[in-house]
Order: sequence, then structure tokens, then C-alpha cells
Amino acid sequence: MAARNEFSTVRKVVFGQVLMAALVASGFLLIGGWKSAVSPLLGGFVALLPNLYFAYKIYLAKDLGAQGIVNAFYAGETVKLILTVALFSIVLQIPSVDFLTLMVGYAAVLSVFWFALFLWRD
Repeated sequence: MAARNEFSTVRKVVFGQVLMAALVASGFLLIGGWKSAVSPLLGGFVALLPNLYFAYKIYLAKDLGAQGIVNAFYAGETVKLILTVALFSIVLQIPSVDFLTLMVGYAAVLSVFWFALFLWRD
């Protein structure tokens, strides 16, 4: 039952990150149209996709024991960082991407972790 609750919390965080990316992009959409919304949406996905990979990696390791979980954590975090760098490298090649609003979307999605610490305690 504890594993179900922990995974439920992960689902809440991922849902919160998707919602945050959509809200930030929607705000830019209302203010400046589609061209303004693309960069923060891409920034949100640059934060979200590596986090999804990391959550999945840890989920797969839940039955491996303490050392297996620690190994999965370090491997997942390493791949997460590599994915983040790769995604930024790809996204920044798009000529119409605005770096500042890209970072706003990225930071907004990452901030969900900070809020989750306070709001979603079981």
C-alpha cells in the first residue's frame, strides 16, 4: 500500500508539471499569440520529459532493494541530466525560440517540485 501512495504522489507531481506547462503557455498565448506561447511550452517539455524518465526509472527499481534503488537513482539522474542538455541543445536550434520565455516555462515546471513538498504531503 505504501508503494501505491508514493507512486500516487509522483503522479500528482507529473500532473502538476503538465498543468503548469499548460498554464504558463496559455498565459503567453493570451498575451502574445502562438509565437509567444511556443517557447515557454518547449521549456516546460524540456523540464517534464527528463523528469518522466527519472520517475519511470525509479518506479521500475521499487522491488530491487536498497542498493538497487540507489543505483537506479544515480543512473536515472545521470540520464535525466544528459536528456536535459540534449533537449536544450535541440530546442535552442529553433530560430524562433525566445530564450527568456523558454527559461520561464522551464523554471515554472521545475517549481512544481518545490510546491509539492508543501502541498502534497501524505
